[in-house]
Amino acid sequence: MEAKAILKYLRVSPQKTRLVVDLIRGKKVDEALSTLGFCKKAVGRDITKLVKSAVANAENTKNLDVDKLVVRKAFVDPGPVMKRTYSKAMGRGALVRKRTSHVTIVLAEI
Repeated sequence: MEAKAILKYLRVSPQKTRLVVDLIRGKKVDEALSTLGFCKKAVGRDITKLVKSAVANAENTKNLDVDKLVVRKAFVDPGPVMKRTYSKAMGRGALVRKRTSHVTIVLAEI
């Protein structure tokens, strides 16, 4: 059995988010949460909340044992890009891309 949680429209670029998600892939849930607790990146707090949500889904809807859960899949997809402009020299404008991410965590029982 598997339980999953999805976080959509996270206002962090997928490249930065993948650095944190790669740390927890394949680990046990308690080990993943402790790793995220010591992560210096700000997106670590959001991923921690997502893993806890996936654990709650596993416990309450799938009736899985929390002590046997492992992060089976963890991946980041790009979301929509917000495009903004700012002024440059000689009346020109420059484009700023504010990227978003969709993060998916899948937990499975050993």
